[in-house]
Amino acid sequence: MITLYSYPVLFGVADNNGYGLKVFAFLRLAGVPFVHRHVFDAAGAPRGQLPYIVDEGETIGDSDTILAHLARRRGVALDAALTAQQRITALLISRLLDDLYWVMSYSRWKDERFWPAFRDALLREHPSLTPAQLQAAREFNAQRYHFQGIGRYEPEAAYARGLADLQALAGLVPEAGYLYGPRPASSDAALYGFLANILFSPIDTPLRRFVAAQPNLVRHCTAIHAAVA
Repeated sequence: MITLYSYPVLFGVADNNGYGLKVFAFLRLAGVPFVHRHVFDAAGAPRGQLPYIVDEGETIGDSDTILAHLARRRGVALDAALTAQQRITALLISRLLDDLYWVMSYSRWKDERFWPAFRDALLREHPSLTPAQLQAAREFNAQRYHFQGIGRYEPEAAYARGLADLQALAGLVPEAGYLYGPRPASSDAALYGFLANILFSPIDTPLRRFVAAQPNLVRHCTAIHAAVA
């Protein structure tokens, strides 16, 4: 049995981090049985990052590495029919989501306009957390943002970057079906991981306003959400 370790639920989605929700959705779409363990502390994870899985005693971290492992070890065939060009697109989408991650995280932990609502939502959903723990996490994230670079942006400049990412994704998602046809692939799971964490949040960030105004993104996100519930 596979065990998935990832961050806890929030706003009705199975992981409040895009990468963990990506792996969760991939496993659900593939019909692979697994146990989901929610953790707050990533200190014991490979490279100190969530998500990771334990598959018959083998520990695998990094969402893309996990998906590759599942395809190889478990015979998951979500991407089996992709063309060479579609595989290139899948890689580009994955890298674009890496960029979007930082802006989405910035909107939660750094922007003074939205941080209190995000903090309070975590405290309501997870009473074991304390304001002091979240403040420490916020300070840790501020260091990460600084060294990555997004923390040196003023909010509107940071959001301009994330909105450009979302605009590109909106141009790829069709009005019906999924990214590469009538069946979802790993890219659809990855896209859902981030869109769901933006769309289903009640916090009215510029990212959420953009996603909510794109019928194709809303349709895609809600379709995957229903499929993996």
